Amino acid sequence: MLQYHFRWKTLSMMAGITWWNFYFKLFPGSIKAPQIIEFLQHLQRHLRRRLLVVWDGLPGHRSIAVRDYVASQGERLTLEFLPGYAPELNPVEHIWGYLKSQEIPNLCPRELWQLSDAAKRALRRMRRRPTLVTAFWKQADLFA
Repeated sequence: MLQYHFRWKTLSMMAGITWWNFYFKLFPGSIKAPQIIEFLQHLQRHLRRRLLVVWDGLPGHRSIAVRDYVASQGERLTLEFLPGYAPELNPVEHIWGYLKSQEIPNLCPRELWQLSDAAKRALRRMRRRPTLVTAFWKQADLFA
């Protein structure tokens, strides 16, 4: 039996997906309101148009700081929430599933930066495959 003992805390990821691409950001530790706002700003820099953001039930999505930030953006940001316990409806969940099962399934990093580096490289490879991005949407459509 193979055992591997991790010596690092947590690496969290956020992503936004369009019909043709996806955008992501990795964060050490857990995702809270400041990281959510940072990611929204990241999306707004890359997608200079009105954005419809569809979110799951992460508590940070409903925080006062995030609500205030979204309100400050006027019509530039519109929010919709997925129903509770419905990850199959979220195309971003399919990005994470593919990353974990196909791109880095046997990765055993000793340090958090190694995991972060491997995940970034894998996500960039995945992003260059338009048929893969389309597949994430189609997987979500199967359940819609």
